[in-house]
Amino acid sequence: MILVFSLGGSVLSRLGPDGIRDFADAFIMLARESQVYVVVGGGLLAREYIGKARSLGASEAFCDRIGICATRLNAMLLIAALGDWANLEPPDSYLKALERGVEKKIVVMGGVAPGQTTDTVAAILAEYVHAHRLIVATSVDGVYTADPEIDPSAKKYSRITPKELVSLSSATEMKAGSRSPIDALAAKIIERSGIPTAVVYGGDIKNLKKGVEGGHTGTEVSIT
Repeated sequence: MILVFSLGGSVLSRLGPDGIRDFADAFIMLARESQVYVVVGGGLLAREYIGKARSLGASEAFCDRIGICATRLNAMLLIAALGDWANLEPPDSYLKALERGVEKKIVVMGGVAPGQTTDTVAAILAEYVHAHRLIVATSVDGVYTADPEIDPSAKKYSRITPKELVSLSSATEMKAGSRSPIDALAAKIIERSGIPTAVVYGGDIKNLKKGVEGGHTGTEVSIT
């Protein structure tokens, strides 16, 4: 089985060495039976530096570049914890990620191009490597009708179609460092690829496996 994970930077960046090692162990367990790709987000580090750069007058494209650097730093932390199971450096293209997949059971990467979130990178990578499943492990526990941190009445979807996901995510602001369970472009990629996708709370490591096998309490994105 080929699995692609989008691991939110906000999930990883708040952890100490032991916590990061726990995530690495979870991916290693999955990689014993599957080919695993992990795309790591920029999280708090990216938002902090993007905010400073924006205050200094940097363009959004420049801020995107800062965000990509942050994702690669977070990816390297996970690579350090994975040791010989992973590539030594985050691939900077989908082709290189595919090539690394021949050499290693776990391929870890960050952002690739300005204007793309790491969720989009993960969705495109899932298409590229013919993944059987895409798991978005984020700081929220699924897809909601609205931002639950802003709207207390927001309700979570246990199951949603790709078309409904596209409609919901279209309201996401396309700016460097923006926050959303899945952005509009990633949703469109998921819709066109038809790859079964789960959006789960990444703060619970058990959800990595549950996102693959089922039984999670997040949101299942499925054509059925």
